[in-house]
Amino acid sequence: MPSETPPSLDSATESVPLRVLIVEDDPMMQLGLEQSLTANPRITIVGQAEDGYMGVEAAKTYKPDIVVMDIGLPRLDGIAATQQIKAALPDVRVVMLTSHTAEQEIIAALSSGADAYCVKGASVDRLLQAIAAAAEGATYLDPQIGRQVLKHLSPSSPSGNVTNLSQRELEVLKLIVEGKSNPEIASALYLSANTVKTHVRGIMNKLSVDDRVQAAVVALRSGLV
Repeated sequence: MPSETPPSLDSATESVPLRVLIVEDDPMMQLGLEQSLTANPRITIVGQAEDGYMGVEAAKTYKPDIVVMDIGLPRLDGIAATQQIKAALPDVRVVMLTSHTAEQEIIAALSSGADAYCVKGASVDRLLQAIAAAAEGATYLDPQIGRQVLKHLSPSSPSGNVTNLSQRELEVLKLIVEGKSNPEIASALYLSANTVKTHVRGIMNKLSVDDRVQAAVVALRSGLV
């Protein structure tokens, strides 16, 4: 694959730090997340919650940019909490950080509106990449679960074909499949952010899909990656 650029939150955000809410019931995990995330100057922790109901209320109170959400929460699970947060605050991005890797739960989480899915035990850099992608408006799937999820999210009958894509669009599409955000793609291919956006729009138009996840599905099913 073309990109060797390490994940960088700086490339995906503006100068104002991202306001992050942590929803996690394990006290040790809470502490670890707080220490890891606050070590990055582009992140400010605005609050923490220990169950789904508290997470929804905290999101409404603090209106964070990003919610880092566990699935296995007391009282209200992370999937239902994400649905409620998205219904009340559609602009808030949700990053699932969980040990759950069953297909049904992964797909349910993404269907509930989660913008990124990261598996616990992954490196801090990978979590930061997920946060950066979500902040940019991209969809991030942990490499451990990406392929098994994408095969279930295909548009019913895509009329486009990857053979219609230019060489540059194919390069961009491969990086989309890797879960790269637009700034990361721009850095990897030495393009401007606006040029990448133009290529992404062209890819979706040619493949007759509505979003980046569906474009990635077409790429995977075509054998491109």
